[in-house]
Amino acid sequence: MTTPTTLIVTQSFTDAEAALAHAATIYSSGINHLRQSLQDFVAGGPVNGRIRACYPFVRVRTDTVARADSRLSYGFVAGPGVYETTLTRPDLFASYFREQFHLLLQNHGGPLEVGMSKQPIPIHFSFAQHDHVEGTMSPERRQLMRDVFDLPDLAAMDDGIANGTFEPGPRDPQPLALFTAPRVDYSLQRLRHYTGTAPEHFQNFVLFTNYQFYIDEFVRLGHEMMAKPPGQGGLLGNWPKHASESDDYIAFVEPGNVVTRRAGQPPQPDDVLGAAPPRLPQMPAYHLVRADNSGITMVNIGVGPANAKNISDHIAVLRPHAWLMLGHCAGLRNTQQLGDYVLAHAYVREDHVLDEELPLWVPIPALAEVQMALERAVADVTQLDGYELKKILRTGTVASTDNRNWELLPHPGPERRFSQSRAVALDMESATLAANGFRFRVPYGTLLCVSDKPLHGEIKLPGMANAFYRERVDQHLRIGMRAIELLRRQRLDQLHSRKLRSFAEVAFQ
Repeated sequence: MTTPTTLIVTQSFTDAEAALAHAATIYSSGINHLRQSLQDFVAGGPVNGRIRACYPFVRVRTDTVARADSRLSYGFVAGPGVYETTLTRPDLFASYFREQFHLLLQNHGGPLEVGMSKQPIPIHFSFAQHDHVEGTMSPERRQLMRDVFDLPDLAAMDDGIANGTFEPGPRDPQPLALFTAPRVDYSLQRLRHYTGTAPEHFQNFVLFTNYQFYIDEFVRLGHEMMAKPPGQGGLLGNWPKHASESDDYIAFVEPGNVVTRRAGQPPQPDDVLGAAPPRLPQMPAYHLVRADNSGITMVNIGVGPANAKNISDHIAVLRPHAWLMLGHCAGLRNTQQLGDYVLAHAYVREDHVLDEELPLWVPIPALAEVQMALERAVADVTQLDGYELKKILRTGTVASTDNRNWELLPHPGPERRFSQSRAVALDMESATLAANGFRFRVPYGTLLCVSDKPLHGEIKLPGMANAFYRERVDQHLRIGMRAIELLRRQRLDQLHSRKLRSFAEVAFQ
């Protein structure tokens, strides 16, 4: 077996920056070793035993039961013991790791131990952004790869920690983060595949939608913003008494990592590598970038709870500060009109994709901070208040189903359940995204727009969407973006609440 030539010893640190630098050294040494070895292997070089590199780890020990004096819901361990996690991509997660290390040192006094773990880095996760090697190898050589390099091991990538089902052995450390390094790397690979953009472009606030209309409008707004130098009009308009923060956006990124810089911003070296794909990926992502990654990522997740679970499973490893669902729904009350909004304060989970990971008896609470931001955003954008606001905005229960043709089920089955649950709207994704936000400790919220009323004879047909309804797409998107502006202004101790934390919680956000 060959290993990286640089011997990396475990060291103790009382400085977050030094601990991060050591983790980065270990990781880059291992990755460079794997990449060079792979190049030699692809070129037909001789095979001299197994080639391996391992992830760095960070560990903290504490022998006190004293509770950390912190307003945050993270940054400290639950009690005495040894806590550890593997780390990946210190370049991508530098700010995140730096904050977690700093909080652990601040709350527990340190030191932090950083060293090389025994968890191998799968060769697939060592590829650089534009590496493509399989096509240059014979089938026999590809088969031999399995004997030379470590491949992804699904046993190291489950969500047992997040689900609360992980049970460490009697001598094993407690987890320090929700995700192990292989689990993070797996999702980073999947994000490239499904969204067509590199993880580096993802922002800390995410909008999900189930319709391309919203994406088209987001693209239009993004390009409109990029064409204006800062100070020449806001992206979202000038709200009375509420200044837009759009001047802080510096770039717009589209699938294929196509980057449009803000007028006056110099291009970056990697910009030339972007190229529009011949066809859109399955769940294309678009990014309004801010320098501190507090911008907006918008993803068209398509239709259905499986898609919603899939993409949120992967985005969760980036540890966003919030995600919101903006989509269409069926209105279930006769008093609703096409184009009305529904702010979800509860969910009926008939989506079934998370039943195993998050049992149905687990309540999915509305988060006050998100709810207030969404309601205020509707008021800001529509310029309505009081009764006039309530005429177009209804707060209520949203039911999500995995059966797109629920209308064809025997009656009165679905209608009776919807009535008993007090549901005011029905879709296929919102409950899934809220449940996964709950599961992964990511603040979540839902604002839907009524697109049909099947219980009252107004089913979706070509041409039913009149001008009033079509204009709602633009308005709805602006509301979502305004809500993110409001959430961004909040302190993280308000947004990341203890409502989403379990009894035995990990320290990393």
